[in-house]
Amino acid sequence: MARWEVVHPAHPSRWAGVTMAGFRHHGPDPADVHVIPHPSITLALEFGSGPHVVDTDSGRQQQGNLVAGFMHDAIRVRGHAVECVQVRLSPVTAHAVLGISPAELDDVVVPLDKLWGHDATRAQEQISQARSWQERFALTNTLLIRRLAAGREVDREVAWAWNRITSSRGRLRIDDLAHELGWSRKRLWSRFRTQLGLPPKRAAKLVRFDHAVHRLAAGQHAAGVAADTGYADQAHLHRDVLAFTGTTPATMTSRVWLAVDEIAWTAHRTTNKPQ
Repeated sequence: MARWEVVHPAHPSRWAGVTMAGFRHHGPDPADVHVIPHPSITLALEFGSGPHVVDTDSGRQQQGNLVAGFMHDAIRVRGHAVECVQVRLSPVTAHAVLGISPAELDDVVVPLDKLWGHDATRAQEQISQARSWQERFALTNTLLIRRLAAGREVDREVAWAWNRITSSRGRLRIDDLAHELGWSRKRLWSRFRTQLGLPPKRAAKLVRFDHAVHRLAAGQHAAGVAADTGYADQAHLHRDVLAFTGTTPATMTSRVWLAVDEIAWTAHRTTNKPQ
């Protein structure tokens, strides 16, 4: 049976919109897990002896150091002896870190070296040579800080709109958001989509889904979660879970990759030891 160790940094990143975790696969059986959609851009910096393979619903496969744009469906991660540092970036932060707009990653998993070139190779070498998870996190953080400092920021209004959506947990009406900005709905849609990689309504739907997912993973009843997170009813929540993950709420909440968020599963398949 495949088992996963999940390690979190001893201290959170000082940069807003950046979270990290370390993943290590144990056991004789190969890893084979589904990663559900999340309102972030995901980087995987690999250093294990066996490369992991990522399959998308479109049938494409990638391996090695990867970056995944906003997923509209679950992706599958397979492999033996998988070890990696996973970084999740808000789309506002990702714009500067990646050097391109997340819109150019639309529902695509691509090799990180296509975006970072030598930086990706050097990061992999340094992380492979590190002697502890905390050292790997520190090396990754240094790389992110350097790229953030050199990167181009998104428009202030677009960043503000994203923060309003996340702070409302996806329950803010997009017409109200445009009104607060003094923009037309069309202008908001265009600027948001171009700079962050998805339309504002889709962003709100994904943020709401993510919040509901972790309420479910924490053991809360689906009917109560649906009512508290802005769904019309439990059936509406069920349809969103099925659309994003291809499975039921009960099955979805057992996914290993939820552990990275430290909301649920902190005592399940995880460790915060500094090894």
